Amino acid sequence: MSEHASEDAIDLLVRQHAEIRRLFDEVEAAVGDERKAAFDRLRRLLAVHETAEEEIVHPYARRHLDDGDTVVDARLSEENQAKQILSDTEYLGTDDTEFLRWLGDLRIAVLDHARHEEEEEFPRIRELAGEQERRRMAGAVRAAEAVAPTHPHVGFETAPANMMAGPFAAVADRARDAIRKAAGHGD
Repeated sequence: MSEHASEDAIDLLVRQHAEIRRLFDEVEAAVGDERKAAFDRLRRLLAVHETAEEEIVHPYARRHLDDGDTVVDARLSEENQAKQILSDTEYLGTDDTEFLRWLGDLRIAVLDHARHEEEEEFPRIRELAGEQERRRMAGAVRAAEAVAPTHPHVGFETAPANMMAGPFAAVADRARDAIRKAAGHGD
């Protein structure tokens, strides 16, 4: 049995939310190249985490929750706002004097979104999806994260948009990351 075979999708996503909170603290506390490296880890986790939710979790909620459309539309609106702030913050760069202010705005948007998921969406999915189904969803989340873009792409908040453009964006992102790393501009 693989190490992830008994993993629950909701537990996995909640653990990732905790890691995101930790990474915000790490970015804020770091300086120079360490801040850039920590921000790169945060940016990548946010990008792949949201892609997985958009492809796996939100479609499940839309199909199975009585008010699924309302719940998911609200989460997608929050995600779009956070992606825009993340994209702007990434463009600004970690050395900019305004970076910490933008990071604070990003933290508020992301943690507010995570709180809504943990209070309004995840518990209801846990009630509706059996243990085996949540394990299958966790595998699908891991698979989606493996091919997800590593940078924010505003406008790709739905499963069809991610499925159509996500792999191309992921390849472009990974190529950009490799070129930047080879040029000594980050990890």
